[in-house]
Amino acid sequence: MRAHLPHRDQRDADEPTTPREPRQPLQGPAVRLTVHLGESDQFHHRPLYAEIVHRAHHAGLAGASVFRGIEGFGAGSVIHTSRLLDLAEDLPVAVVIIDSEERARGFLPQLREMAPDALITMEHVEAVALAAPETADSVARAPEEGTR
Repeated sequence: MRAHLPHRDQRDADEPTTPREPRQPLQGPAVRLTVHLGESDQFHHRPLYAEIVHRAHHAGLAGASVFRGIEGFGAGSVIHTSRLLDLAEDLPVAVVIIDSEERARGFLPQLREMAPDALITMEHVEAVALAAPETADSVARAPEEGTR
């Protein structure tokens, strides 16, 4: 089953109505921010994970994804699992954001505002961007043509 983002009327009125301009692919040193939440966490009557993704998009960050866990526990030491129907209400969720360290650190105040009690981790990573489709095709043919 595929999760759907809230409809336009469920979002804040100040969100842009058109998609932002695409960015150049992120390459080289980058940072991965991971926000650990519960699926039922809310921010102004809206799923917290959705609010984080939309704010990251609005801030122009390179990318954000939400991952739903099947089992886990947090500071409260209560295990939440999809195996037991009564505990499947608040499964673990991780929101992963990738961008440069400067842009990621600039987004931290918004994360703290929305999720003051959430565990947020930051890891240094290397972004390896794939070539654009037309470039990838020509690169794939180049070695073959050079061997003739």
